[in-house]
Amino acid sequence: MRLLVTIVLGVLGVLPGAGGAPTQSSVRFAVIGDSGTGDRVQYEVARQMVAARTRMPFELVIMLGDNIYGHQGPDDFVQKFERPYKPLLDAGVRFYAALGNHDNEHNRFYGPFNMGGERYYTYTVKNVRFFVLDSDYLDPKQRTWIENALRNAGDDWKICYFHHPLYSDGGRHGSQVDLRVVLEPMFVKYDVNVVFSGHDHIYERLKPQNGVHYFVAGAAGQLRKGDVRPSEMTAAAFAQDQSFVLVDITGDDMTFEAISRAGQIVDSGVIHREARP
Repeated sequence: MRLLVTIVLGVLGVLPGAGGAPTQSSVRFAVIGDSGTGDRVQYEVARQMVAARTRMPFELVIMLGDNIYGHQGPDDFVQKFERPYKPLLDAGVRFYAALGNHDNEHNRFYGPFNMGGERYYTYTVKNVRFFVLDSDYLDPKQRTWIENALRNAGDDWKICYFHHPLYSDGGRHGSQVDLRVVLEPMFVKYDVNVVFSGHDHIYERLKPQNGVHYFVAGAAGQLRKGDVRPSEMTAAAFAQDQSFVLVDITGDDMTFEAISRAGQIVDSGVIHREARP
């Protein structure tokens, strides 16, 4: 049965049901991309994540690549990951990383990234299946793996994330069309609901493309201020400050908020998953 996904928007406001204790079926997570600068702004975004968790107690963070910039020795993992997110790590929040073009491939062995030594992998939280890809090197083996994994997944929600966006109105990089040609037919065929990517250092929500909802969230550390060229694809965009995304999936509804470094909700809405006859 193919699924129809519709969206209800609410901008610059907290949505009903966003706070409080999670229900038994809730899956709550934060989304960060291009985060690992070790600079003051990364720490400030991290503090907003901690503050957001007091009203939406998420237990998971997905990382969209470029998790560690520059030198990537042991001290760098402390400065650019362990220290900024220490309150979350101490609270038991688990981070699940995808690799970006600035990440050393060996970072997949770093325990707190929960990659299990793999460049691409999948995991399930309640009724949500996450698929993590290495968009730097989409070789035939990985293509076969992702198609099989999507085909065999019977979960209610299918969420894919990786570094390079299939759709983006970012001025620096924009849409990665070569990846889109390969991945989008599979996403459509196997009913992927939502895709998160980074690479462009902005926040953008695209209008649904062939039934799939795409987000660019590459501004949790880096920022290209004003680097959005809105097009007919653009549903919402924010490139004035660093940001992250907060998500709550409960039943057939996915509530999302994009939150700036200053704590402002710059975009929000609900993606509703409906069965198509």
